[in-house]
Amino acid sequence: IFMILITGKLIGKFGLKANLVIGLIALGSSMLLFANNTPVDGNFIANVLPASLLGALGMSLAYIPATMSAMSGAKPEEAGLASGLANTSYQIGSAISLAIMVAIAGSTTASQTGVDPVSVLNEGFQQAFMWSGIVAFAGALLAFLFIRSPKQGEASDKVAM
Repeated sequence: IFMILITGKLIGKFGLKANLVIGLIALGSSMLLFANNTPVDGNFIANVLPASLLGALGMSLAYIPATMSAMSGAKPEEAGLASGLANTSYQIGSAISLAIMVAIAGSTTASQTGVDPVSVLNEGFQQAFMWSGIVAFAGALLAFLFIRSPKQGEASDKVAM
């Protein structure tokens, strides 16, 4: 909730594209921290909290600009439709991504027998987080290449909808 207040100011200062790219990079970095810094015998403060905080930062910096970017091209009378399409895409994409992460974790876990099950399960989760991080970095690259930065004044007009 705290980041919503800050993200609005950051978008006003640096624009949608910069915040989206930085947010996706932070999110990807968070996933890679989960992939590489979560030993079976680790602890919450050292191994989980830093990646969680970085992920929360990345989500707020990426999600809000992504939503605003999806809405920025819509005419006022089409705003509801654009919002519905953006939210539906987000929900379906999240479900598909989760299914893929579970499949990666499951296949990694199933392929190893005769090993400590907790270690194998942890390795499966680490593989899923690694691929999730790669996807987030790919999203940052795509956003950098294909999201156009609105002209001065254009973003504030659209946000006021």
